[in-house]
Amino acid sequence: MRKGLIRRMTKEDIDMVHEIEILSFSMPWSRESFEYELKNEFAIYYVYEEDDRVWGFAGMHHIVDEGHITNIAVHPQKRGQGIGKLLLSALISYAKENGLVGLTLEVRSKNHVAISLYKSFGFVQEGIRKNYYSNPPDDAIIMWLWL
Repeated sequence: MRKGLIRRMTKEDIDMVHEIEILSFSMPWSRESFEYELKNEFAIYYVYEEDDRVWGFAGMHHIVDEGHITNIAVHPQKRGQGIGKLLLSALISYAKENGLVGLTLEVRSKNHVAISLYKSFGFVQEGIRKNYYSNPPDDAIIMWLWL
């Protein structure tokens, strides 16, 4: 078994990334959304690959001197193994290497696993967007990591 690696997402990864997206979110992005992101000059996406298969992905938009994390997801079969930490670390490394002042994201208020992950990296809650999510309804917690 080959050790996993973090690398930039390619067009060949889209089917597996989209599968993970569908398994992870109640309102998943379309396959076309990921195709668009690969063409978006402001989008940075990483995947976690192990044994020739993508098991997780993370993306963000580089906007002037800030990063907005759009999504992080790990296949249900591989959750709890530190893949999310590796992917988030890759985004933070990119941000530091490119002089970003901070990273922000929105997370469902009931997603305690994700909130715990973000806090472990130093993200702090800066606000709440009431009723931001539907299906099921939930507030979004706005979090920031200042670099």
